[in-house]
Amino acid sequence: MKYTPIPSKLYTQNRARFVKRMKPNSVAIFPDNPVLPTNGDAIYTYRPNSDVLWLSGVVQEKSMVILYPDNPDKNAREVLVLIRPNEHLEKWEGHKLRKDEATAISGIKNIQWLDSIDAMLQVMMHHADNVYLDTNENDRLDTSLFRPDLLFVHDMMKRFPLHNYERAARIMKDLRGIKTKEEIDVTQKAVDITHKAFLRVMQFIKPGVYEHEIEAEITHEFLRNRATRHAYDCIIASGDRARVLHYVENNSECKDGELILMDFGAEYGNYCADMTRTIPVNGKFTKRQKDVYNAVLDVHNFAKKLLKPGISIVDYTGKVNAETEKQLLKLGLLTKNDIKNQDPDNPAYRKYFYHGVSHHLGIDVHDLGTRVEPLKEGMLLTVEPGIYIEEEQMGIRIENNIWLTKTGNVDLFKGIPITVEEIEAAMKRKK
Repeated sequence: MKYTPIPSKLYTQNRARFVKRMKPNSVAIFPDNPVLPTNGDAIYTYRPNSDVLWLSGVVQEKSMVILYPDNPDKNAREVLVLIRPNEHLEKWEGHKLRKDEATAISGIKNIQWLDSIDAMLQVMMHHADNVYLDTNENDRLDTSLFRPDLLFVHDMMKRFPLHNYERAARIMKDLRGIKTKEEIDVTQKAVDITHKAFLRVMQFIKPGVYEHEIEAEITHEFLRNRATRHAYDCIIASGDRARVLHYVENNSECKDGELILMDFGAEYGNYCADMTRTIPVNGKFTKRQKDVYNAVLDVHNFAKKLLKPGISIVDYTGKVNAETEKQLLKLGLLTKNDIKNQDPDNPAYRKYFYHGVSHHLGIDVHDLGTRVEPLKEGMLLTVEPGIYIEEEQMGIRIENNIWLTKTGNVDLFKGIPITVEEIEAAMKRKK
């Protein structure tokens, strides 16, 4: 790992939170993601199962976390399973975790090797009444794809058919949606690295540079500050390409007079930052660009004030959309007649703003969390309104990350240039 060690307290707390929600005499088993092939003998870049990360902090293939809080064997109430290090494997793949190293990362004292876990797991299963198994229950999951998580579920249910099986994902959705202070501390480091990259590219961007060159500057800044990787595919979209929400080609020239929308974030310690800024390629907004930008910023600030524990995503989104409609009227993009005659199933504002306002953020950039129940203290969400104008070949989006607390919202991107004046001043200070 590139990042400095994360205190194991973060993961110890997370496991305690999960255990508190388990039924009596239950065992919970969390296997890691498999290593998947691309073509031939090549493999995709490995990314651990997010729940295994959340519970242990371990980034190593074929790991497993087992929780059995009522286990008669007090020494086996938390078990971390790892592949056994061997000389041949390490010659090809490098160092594998030893037991003391895994304990230091996770806080789990009982470390077992994968090739010898079956006997221990069988004893646990024979004593337990309930079994929590982990599956991917993301609402946006493409269920037509191969599901390795279900292979383990099917195997366990075939081997032990008389147990009562529970869905660990239901608990994880609630728990991972609420961030602890320790999780926010790690996320803030990802945000700070993202901030540094933004300051760097504001000094770099000028007419004639290519989008991929900007991406390279961001990547350089991420790596030199110990980020693990980009939290998601970097979006560097100049001119009309900014209207494509998930534009990732990043292969075009940035031209004088255009705006450039940049949506990127660092991943640090397995936690994600997610930022969007839209800036002028030449360092100066035109009057029209400034007017549209300020309209988006007004909606952004409106949404941040509205985002509080107790409001539902549905109500929140509806109010932000209504505010967007007002701004579109002011900009002359909509008329009162457009609104009067709009289709309720396809409101007029959707021509210029066609995505959601917020999503949960954490170990995954689209993290687990409620979409229908009232928001709760401790949730971390993005705020990312936008306006996209086809006839003007312009797209503007502004995004920060907001943590909901007892004393009010905490904007993790506070202090990062966001107003027209701040952006122009930062770009003017080029070396």
